[in-house]
Amino acid sequence: LPDCQVLVDKIPEESQPPSKQVKPLFRHFRRIDSCLQTRVAFRGSDEIFCRVYMPDHSYVTIRSRLSASVQDILGSVTEKLQYSEEPAGREDSLILVAVASSGEKVLLQPTEDCVFTTLGINSHLFACTRDSYEALVPLPEEIQVSPGDTEIHRVEPEDVANHLTAFHWELFRCVHELEFVDYVFHGERGRRETANLELLLQRCSEVTHWVATEVLLCESPGKRAQLLKKFIKIAAICKQNQDLLSFYAVVMGLDNAAVSRLRLTWEKLPGKFKNLYRKFENLTDPCRNHKSYREVISKMKPPVIPFVPLILKDLTFLHEGSKTLVDGLVNIEKLHSVAEKVRTIRKYRSRPLYPGLDMEASPHHLQTKAYVRQFQVIDNQNLLFELSYKLEANSQ
Repeated sequence: LPDCQVLVDKIPEESQPPSKQVKPLFRHFRRIDSCLQTRVAFRGSDEIFCRVYMPDHSYVTIRSRLSASVQDILGSVTEKLQYSEEPAGREDSLILVAVASSGEKVLLQPTEDCVFTTLGINSHLFACTRDSYEALVPLPEEIQVSPGDTEIHRVEPEDVANHLTAFHWELFRCVHELEFVDYVFHGERGRRETANLELLLQRCSEVTHWVATEVLLCESPGKRAQLLKKFIKIAAICKQNQDLLSFYAVVMGLDNAAVSRLRLTWEKLPGKFKNLYRKFENLTDPCRNHKSYREVISKMKPPVIPFVPLILKDLTFLHEGSKTLVDGLVNIEKLHSVAEKVRTIRKYRSRPLYPGLDMEASPHHLQTKAYVRQFQVIDNQNLLFELSYKLEANSQ
């Protein structure tokens, strides 16, 4: 069936990374020495480098398959610890724990796999014994923040927006169409080849938290209002670039409750930008099944970077709204609908990114590029609120 063929197409040869390539995945997007490299697609069989921390915040660097199970990861950690000065026998009873910046801990079961790309933005893997589980705490850099001016105050909105679009196009192109289907049709622990999609989703969350982090680390009310203005400009340029992923993420960051409550800061914003922001809020409004967004994107011609979470929402509705098998027969109508949604993704990527976004390799642009590709963010909402109340204690 031609309509369903898209669901079984093989991954194009050009999207497959070179064999035996070991890729860095330290906190996914923040490996300094690789952030300027063009992003290539991950496969489950790819080998990566990753840090696994100990309770005292020391760490071992392991080489592992991206799809490795918890048991495999602990095996690699154990092998590394055998060459260290750790007490004998300690490694025999290790467990693997994901620790978020909020302090939340998740004990990973030995049979779980593909854990690297499911970690939160500021989550890390810890190997410890069961009796030290309760004592695990986040890394110091995840819970200690220093307010002050950052790189965002020194870069132009157009440069930031264009680098966001260029990077997110790289990430979007790495996601094979089958990843969308696998992500929805299989449970969280049943996915095998969705690493690129999960990294793109995490990046969307990362941009949202970046906006909130930058605003809340700015102590000067005047500079903070200028920052709101800059982010609204960035959102406008991303929309113009047809990068609706970045557009959505920036608007959601400004809509974060810890930011939106800063009444005194928002009052300093010129009326022109208040009105523009209200238009952006209307565009991202989920009412009537995201009617405003769907009308806008339907008029865009490729290349387009869509708001990917909404594609997954639509596919989930299609999948859960009807059975794949009815009385032992394949529900062709359902598969036609899924294939049509997947073909839309192919259409968005049917033309290359605009040449104008291929920016010159000057030191200034390389610095901005590095900044955009390795945001330092606070993803702990409680900490964001603490910063917000310190800035404006009585805002409503």
